[in-house]
Amino acid sequence: MLSTVRSLFIFIISSLFLAYPSFAKYQADEPVTLWVNKVGPYNNPQETYNYYSLPFCHPGDGGHKWGGLGEVLGGNELIDSRIDIKFKRDVEKSTICDLALDAAKVAQFKDAIENSYWFEFFMDDLPLWGFVGEVLPDRSRDTKHVLYTHKNFLIQYNGDQIIHVNLTQESPKPLEEGRLLGMTYSVKWVPTNIIYERRFDVYLDYPFFEHQIHWFSVFNSFMMVIFLTGLVSMILMRTLRNDYAKYAREDDDLESLERDVNEESGWKLVHGDVFRPVPNLALLSAVVGTGAQLTTLVLLVIIFAIVGMLYIGRGAITTTFFVCYALTSFIAGYVSGGLYSRNGGKKWIKSMILTASLFPFMCFGIGFILNTIAIFYGSLAAIPFGTMVVVFVIWAFISFPLALLGTVVGRNWSGTPNNPCRVKTIPRPIPEKKWYLTPSVISLMGGLLPFGSIFIEMYFVFTSFWNYKVYYVYGFMLLVFIILIIVTVCVTIVGTYFLLNAENYHWQWTSFFSAASTALYVYLYAIYYYHVKTKMSGFFQTSFYFGYTMMFCLGLGILCGAVGYLGSNLFVRRIYRNIKCD
Repeated sequence: MLSTVRSLFIFIISSLFLAYPSFAKYQADEPVTLWVNKVGPYNNPQETYNYYSLPFCHPGDGGHKWGGLGEVLGGNELIDSRIDIKFKRDVEKSTICDLALDAAKVAQFKDAIENSYWFEFFMDDLPLWGFVGEVLPDRSRDTKHVLYTHKNFLIQYNGDQIIHVNLTQESPKPLEEGRLLGMTYSVKWVPTNIIYERRFDVYLDYPFFEHQIHWFSVFNSFMMVIFLTGLVSMILMRTLRNDYAKYAREDDDLESLERDVNEESGWKLVHGDVFRPVPNLALLSAVVGTGAQLTTLVLLVIIFAIVGMLYIGRGAITTTFFVCYALTSFIAGYVSGGLYSRNGGKKWIKSMILTASLFPFMCFGIGFILNTIAIFYGSLAAIPFGTMVVVFVIWAFISFPLALLGTVVGRNWSGTPNNPCRVKTIPRPIPEKKWYLTPSVISLMGGLLPFGSIFIEMYFVFTSFWNYKVYYVYGFMLLVFIILIIVTVCVTIVGTYFLLNAENYHWQWTSFFSAASTALYVYLYAIYYYHVKTKMSGFFQTSFYFGYTMMFCLGLGILCGAVGYLGSNLFVRRIYRNIKCD
């Protein structure tokens, strides 16, 4: 057991280091490896295949490069191209191989060109992209499919380090059965003054991500926060202060006090029911605990991305996410265990298992379906069985034990019931109210403002993930995430106050769903984005788009729901602490 844990720890540490680019230094004439990675339709980013799934020149048993857990989950498979490239040595024109075209190869290449297949290479951890070929108009026929047969590498270096690699393709040759195509390449080395630390800047789209609309959206969301927090503070606290004053009067005679009580209505009348046991307490504890974990996880990943520039390394964000998720499981257990125990829960093991497994297993269920589709298509997006075992082992030996430990600590340190009001024996009947004060309407309306605060940022995130742009403005993301948390808490408190004023004391699940409904609007926006902003097509890409989006929205919904519940819980306890509950 100890050796297994030690091996797992070494694996995680190695995955973290492999996720970062290597600071390679080269001597003159030292071999530089060109790694081929994947090909696929340009409009379908997740539909990728092994580079040699197309009948290119195959080097035989080319070496593979494994870059960590995140790289494998990202659908990367780097294979040594065996192309002879040496540091600072120019190559005028050299042959890679002679490609003999038969009917099958011609059909494969034509199909790839018609679907705008692109490919990806890596050299010294720098990506290179290009298209397989193109369709040209022809006088004798309607169109002509041509394959690029020459690759020209322009490599910039500074001292003993590679700074930038540019790939251009030339010599388009028509695809004709029986023809022999000479696949060639050339290399040109050029010195540059760009320092190594700035070599990735060329891949960042500054005009897009730092557009004026991006700054304006953050400013607009910030103003929304100021307005909303001011409105909540002014209206609610003024109302509550008046209510407190009525209950705090000690000089009134019995008759006037009885008259005031009889005239009272709203949240004060349900003080004997507001802390009644929650339906499905174990499930509520699990999602709130998981949401607290996800909130911490997102903050950690964003901070690491800002400090460590994780966008540079292949799969670095994914690897960091998995490791941080496992390590923050203690928080999920602590919050869930304390909440469950404070509300009188007895089956804490059930609550702990739900906390540790609910969100991972939901994602696993979606991932299993997507993986089956990827295997059927033979795509690199299919996660190897060994990687799935590794992910399961991380969950079983790190995440689950930490969730168990957190649950035990939470039950003992914060599990003592501390309700400010006693619960009456007989539940108070809930009067009928207007439709806009029902829990379902409050839940649906609660997500509108939080979604509005992140609407523009969702566009940039979606465009980055689905349209080949490197997202690097994590400072923006941090600000927007903090704004989302504040707006969610304020809106949920307002919704809870309206619900209690309607003499409906079932506020716990309503506050959760009111905040979680933000994810519903994000998913609806994702449907709009798919149809209007992308050119995706086919069952494979559609499944992956909506499957990944569903995972994201599940996590976002649980995160926002937990934040909303915890904020409402503090609010409810605060207002009932100041009235006479006996």
